[in-house]
Amino acid sequence: MGKPDLPGSQPPDVPHVPVLLDEVVAALSSLAGRRVVDGTFGAGGYSRALLAAGADVVAIDRDPTVRVHADRLAEEFPGRFQFVTGTFSKLDILAQEFGPIGGVVLDIGVSSMQLDQSERGFSFMREGPLDMRMSQSGEGAADLVNELEQDALANLLYAFGEERKSRRIAQFIVAAREQAPITTTLELARVVEKAIGRKPGDAHPATRTFQALRIAVNGEFEQLVEGLFAAERLLGEGGVLAVVSFHSLEDRIVKRFFDPDKGGPAQSRHLPQVKINPRRWDPVSKAVKPGAAELDRNPRARSSVLRSGIRTAEPAREPVYDQLGVPVVRGAS
Repeated sequence: MGKPDLPGSQPPDVPHVPVLLDEVVAALSSLAGRRVVDGTFGAGGYSRALLAAGADVVAIDRDPTVRVHADRLAEEFPGRFQFVTGTFSKLDILAQEFGPIGGVVLDIGVSSMQLDQSERGFSFMREGPLDMRMSQSGEGAADLVNELEQDALANLLYAFGEERKSRRIAQFIVAAREQAPITTTLELARVVEKAIGRKPGDAHPATRTFQALRIAVNGEFEQLVEGLFAAERLLGEGGVLAVVSFHSLEDRIVKRFFDPDKGGPAQSRHLPQVKINPRRWDPVSKAVKPGAAELDRNPRARSSVLRSGIRTAEPAREPVYDQLGVPVVRGAS
């Protein structure tokens, strides 16, 4: 994936190049000579391209396996690249010691690199432990699959995966685990396929189940919301935030964050007027999606969406969840 002559293209041994790379660099094109936070470093594709375009980069990632890619960039761009271990939800704290920040880029969700590592347990196409932990610590997907009550599991699959057949899947999972714990990716994938079947040409039946479990294990919606507001606190007037998301639930959150009044109820001239929130981001880009050439190179890019905005002088808000359409698992405490 990636054009051979693209500035900042990855070396051939790097396993992942992010989607919408040209478009992200274009959104941050005014930042040459300034410092940018790459809040989801991964294999360093965005960082490399931004460095090649003239920006300095502070990279953040909670996945300990990405350190080798960070060390490579530190050697190639001495004095212009710093790496910090942590979560992008705290990017304002992690980046504050590096001085003024002109931009932030976030690539939300699991990377191709993680999907391709069977031992990480993210993919229903490869045999591996049912894990899915980006930080490689804490509760894993197997814990949820084997310990949640049936209703709680169904509610999770519905809320985080938009899985319409969540109750039947949860029923089959509970029946299977009564025989033996479900501990591998392919075991779970087979249970889901048995529960709801598989039609030729359709997406794999376990797609939404794996998405829901991954989001729950890694607290991805909480990370996203906290990361967006952290960027709002960090960036001063004129700072740029660019966010790439990979499914409709994430994109809805990002869209409402940038423009919380858009899509609200129309105001009647016969009723008291509702006060419009001061704009923290203006202008805000329209949704940008990958073109045909990129989709040919990388079918995994098909659901990706880029949104970006420029920070105004308005003071940062306190984090809010209810206005952003963040999914809630019914019955969760």
